[in-house]
Amino acid sequence: MPLLTTLQDNFNDGVIGPNWGDSYGGVSETGGQARVPLVAGAYAGYQTGRAWTLAGASIYLKTPTLPAASTGTDVGVHFMVTSPVEGTGIGFKINRVTAKLRMQSNVDYFDAAAVEISYDAVNHLWLRLREDGTNVYWDTSPNGTTWTNRRTLATPAWITAAVDTCAVDLFCYRDAGVTDYAAYDNVNTLSDGAVVTGSGSGTMTTAATGTAKRTATGTGSGALDTTTAVTAQAVYHATGSGSVDTDATATAGGTDRNDVDFLLGRPHSGWVVSPPWR
Repeated sequence: MPLLTTLQDNFNDGVIGPNWGDSYGGVSETGGQARVPLVAGAYAGYQTGRAWTLAGASIYLKTPTLPAASTGTDVGVHFMVTSPVEGTGIGFKINRVTAKLRMQSNVDYFDAAAVEISYDAVNHLWLRLREDGTNVYWDTSPNGTTWTNRRTLATPAWITAAVDTCAVDLFCYRDAGVTDYAAYDNVNTLSDGAVVTGSGSGTMTTAATGTAKRTATGTGSGALDTTTAVTAQAVYHATGSGSVDTDATATAGGTDRNDVDFLLGRPHSGWVVSPPWR
């Protein structure tokens, strides 16, 4: 049973994937997004086959690019999960003419009890549908992480009955006006991996590596200075035995020499003398 939760696509490979095999109307995968053209009087959309289940599942996405209202009176961007019965489904409609976000549970293509709120391009950038065995929920988010519930409805019977027969339809329509497009992205994923990695490996990642090397050199320089100071002390001991007696205080109490023996002209037990003492 393929739950809609498992449907994932960030549209970064430039190819319409096999999950969207029923797409129509000249859609394309461009610039890391699913593009749906809006041509006056024509429908177009990314659409899956009827092989999915919404019961106990969820699906979310974002709509980063929206069409202009232009001179149209019906210009809409839709995110729908549809049943095998034509005109029956649940989802969102972004109405570009009225600037409303509509949350609908359609029968015969309409929901008289649909909930509409003013569309906010920032706070409603991400849209989510989910079902928990009791209710269906329409949620919005500015970032795909923090969600706000906008409508709750007792689960329609068709959702439970339509196991493995639901489809996702991301479609758009305009009745008049300029030709442009809407874009969908990040279906059930927050990752834009392919696009970000492609640019980062040649620029950002290389720069980061260079900075790391400089930091290592700086640290190494400090460590070398400390080591040099220790080496200098070792050199002092090497030359001190044949130079300044006053520096003997640095080794007083050690076995290097004995001041009393030295003054009396007696050999110290720790000295090695050649030729033998006379």
